[in-house]
Order: sequence, then structure tokens, then C-alpha cells
Amino acid sequence: MASGWAPDGAVQDQIDDTVMDGVLRARAGMPTGAGETHCVECGDEIPEARRFAISGVRTCVACQSARDRRPVAFGINRRGSKDSQMK
Repeated sequence: MASGWAPDGAVQDQIDDTVMDGVLRARAGMPTGAGETHCVECGDEIPEARRFAISGVRTCVACQSARDRRPVAFGINRRGSKDSQMK
């Protein structure tokens, strides 16, 4: 059901766009190309199985796990209020 000026399905379209943005952001951060033999953060050797499984790997498992735990902030505002669009 549409409300105000929004067409039918507008909320779902907004959800779909947010999910697609997340997928594209994740894909953009994926490593590509030749990988490293040693971790760029700690210098430990990256096991051959990991290098084979993940194209372009640059970190060992421990350092990648630490990176994955770090909070990620990004600024997509889909609230649609006039004030939020001016920031």
C-alpha cells in the first residue's frame, strides 16, 4: 500500500537498494590478483592452502579475523527526510 507520494512497492525498492549497495561494497573490498606469501600486517607466512583458496590474499587468518571484528562505518542515508538530504 502506497502512502503519500510513494508508489506501491517503494519500501521494498528501498530495502532492495540497500541490500544491493551492501553487496557491491563487499565485492569491491574483496582481494584480487596475485596474493602475498607473507602477511602484510604481522609478517607471518600465509599457508599455501589459504593462498590457493583466496585469490589476492594479503593477511594471515589471525590478522584477517582481527580486521573483520573492527567496526565499519559508512554513510548511506535512505530516510528520505529533507533535512537528511542536506547533510
